[in-house]
Amino acid sequence: MVSIARKTLFHDFIPFAIAQAGIAFSVGLVTVQVGLFYGFTRSTSLIVDRAKADIWVVSSKLQQLDLTLPIPYGRLAEAKKVPGVDRAEAFIFQGVVWQQSTQPIAPATVIGFERNSQFFALNPLLDGRLDAIWHPYAAVLNRSDARFLNIAKVGDGAKIGDRRVEVIGFTSGLRSMVSDPFLFTSLENGAAFVKASAQPELAQTKDLPQLSDADGITAVLVRARAGQNLPQLQKRLKAALPDTQVYTQAELSTLTQIYWLNNTGVTFVLGLGAVVAIAVGTVIVSQVLYASVARHLSEYATLKAMGASRTVLYRIILEQALWMALLGYIPGIGMSMGLGVWTQQTQAIQILVTPVSAAAVFGLTLVMCSGSAIFAIQKAIALDPALVFKPE
Repeated sequence: MVSIARKTLFHDFIPFAIAQAGIAFSVGLVTVQVGLFYGFTRSTSLIVDRAKADIWVVSSKLQQLDLTLPIPYGRLAEAKKVPGVDRAEAFIFQGVVWQQSTQPIAPATVIGFERNSQFFALNPLLDGRLDAIWHPYAAVLNRSDARFLNIAKVGDGAKIGDRRVEVIGFTSGLRSMVSDPFLFTSLENGAAFVKASAQPELAQTKDLPQLSDADGITAVLVRARAGQNLPQLQKRLKAALPDTQVYTQAELSTLTQIYWLNNTGVTFVLGLGAVVAIAVGTVIVSQVLYASVARHLSEYATLKAMGASRTVLYRIILEQALWMALLGYIPGIGMSMGLGVWTQQTQAIQILVTPVSAAAVFGLTLVMCSGSAIFAIQKAIALDPALVFKPE
């Protein structure tokens, strides 16, 4: 009966091709919506996940990494004294205003990290020299953000407050869908940029000032000693560092993701798009299968007249639905993955297709097509076998 199902389906090639295009579109749309959801979620905690720290010490007022208050730089020295701490580094993640004389102001996010950091590292530079990042008022920019900030080449720059920023290189891959363009720089540069953005009247000096204990940073990144119990270390750090909150990397990543999902309409919008895609695919497949059964009523009546049971008819039509699901899924998922590569390279927007999400979409496609087959089956099983003996 498998051959009957296949031949009946492929015999009507034009309706079949239309149905496959509709299924492929639905699969692609659902995959893109799910991929954008996963990509958006992972993107919100990109910097947290990127850092190789066991523990983050941040302000007690933190809502998520983009929404927090600074903590004093002096907390770094205090953290190093806590038993169980193997290494601690200061980290800056702070929004600033990017200014050019001939362009409108633009937002940017300064990411400042220590020289020879063991917690945070840039991807290889596409242009420029990485060691130049330690020069005064130097920064590295994502290539995908260059046009937005009106940067054409290495050596171009702008101002943050009254301080001149020079772009000394371009990198790629470190781009969040929810944050402003990243400016990667040294910890000292980062502190100077943040202070200049908050106090534009500051005059630029040739030499960078060293950070004092009162200067603000975003976090202290901590690596625990081997064998150290993290919950116990968290308690000691919390007790030793006033007005701070202490998270493991996984906790801060989850906190950041939940904040963005609960406080934006992304979940609703992407979910609505997926529902619409499923509805479109279901309607298209239902119409095609129903039309296919209607065109072959005499053949189904002949089968019933020959003694074919309802089970046989179910198998034929469900087999057709499964073929349609498989042949629509392959091009649909392929187009989604190709679109994901393009958006990542050109727009820094990640459409994340994981094995789990791909399998889930395939299962959804099977359910969609099998559910659509139910409508067609009802017409086939209700046939009167005497139909085959009626004159045309």
